[in-house]
Amino acid sequence: MRILVYEYITGGGMLDDSNMTALAPEGDAMLRAVVDDLTDIPGTEVTVLRDFRLKADFPARLRIVHSGQFAAVYRQALLECDAVWPIAPETDGILLRVTSEILATGRTLLGSRADAIAVAGSKQATAAALARAGVTVAAVYSGEPDIPACVEEIVAKPDDGAGCQDTLLFRNREQLRSWCGQHARPKTVYQAYVPGEARSLSLLCCDGDARMLACNLQHVEIQEGAFRFNGVSVNAACAHPYSTLASAIARAMPGLWGLCGVDFIETDAGPVVIEVNPRLTTSYAGLHRALGLNPARLVLELPASLEARRDKELEIRLAEITAHAR
Repeated sequence: MRILVYEYITGGGMLDDSNMTALAPEGDAMLRAVVDDLTDIPGTEVTVLRDFRLKADFPARLRIVHSGQFAAVYRQALLECDAVWPIAPETDGILLRVTSEILATGRTLLGSRADAIAVAGSKQATAAALARAGVTVAAVYSGEPDIPACVEEIVAKPDDGAGCQDTLLFRNREQLRSWCGQHARPKTVYQAYVPGEARSLSLLCCDGDARMLACNLQHVEIQEGAFRFNGVSVNAACAHPYSTLASAIARAMPGLWGLCGVDFIETDAGPVVIEVNPRLTTSYAGLHRALGLNPARLVLELPASLEARRDKELEIRLAEITAHAR
C-alpha cells in the first residue's frame, strides 16, 4: 500500500508562516513515529511532504515543498498514493478541510470521518454531544454572563483551539471581565476551572467502538495565567478504569476512526472530559515503545482488529515501560 503521511505543520501547510519553526518539533515527533511504524510494516511505501526549511532525513519518499508550490506538490502526491494519513490541528477547520480534500480524491482516509471532526473541532459541540451521552464533561459557555455565579476560577480558550493554545486561567470575575473587554474574540469560550491531574487516553476507534491503548499523564503547568504543555508520560497511568468512558465517547461520536485522543482531568469524583482529539496526538511518539506493539499496524488492520478484540481487552502493564514524548 502506498501511503501519504501529511503532517500539516512540517509538510507545507505553513509555508508562509514564520511560526512554523516553533511548532515543528511537536509535529516532527508525531510524523517520525508514524513513518517509522509504517515503514516497519511489509508491503507499505511511505511518502512525506516536507517544508523546504526543515531537515529532510526520513526513511520515506520525500516531496520537498517550496513557497508557491504546495498545491501542485500536494495534488500530485495525492494522485500517487492509495491512502492518506492526515496529521493536522482542528483549529480554523484545518483538519476538516484536509479530510474533505482527501475524500474528494477517492483515496482511502486513514483518519476520522468529517462528522466527528466537525464536532471535535468545537469545544461547545463536543461538550454537548458527550453530555447527551451521559459523559461527565467540563461545561462550555459562550459568554461570561452565561457562567453560573458560583463559578469563580474560569478558563478562557478558543472554541476550535488545539491543546493549550491560547488557554488562560482567571482566578476571579474581575480579572476575566477586564480581559474580555480588550481581548475576547468571537470564538472564545469559557469553562469552570477543574482542579485535578491532567491525563489523556490513547484510543483505537472504529464505527462507534473503542479499545484502550494507554492512559497518559499530561505535563501541564500554569505560568502567569497561561496553560503550558510540557510533554506527556505515555502509558504512565492505569488504563483499565477508563474503558467504560472510552466506549461511551466512541458511541457518542461514531465517526471517530483510527488513533484518537481524549484529554480529561482526574478529580476526586472521577474523570471530567475536556476535549476529544479526532486524530493521533503527541503521545503517539512514545506509544510503540510503551506498548511493545506497532500502533500503525493496528490502524491498517481496522476494522478487523477491533472485532478480534471485542471480547478481549488489550492488556497494558503499567510497570513495563514508561515513555516520555516531547
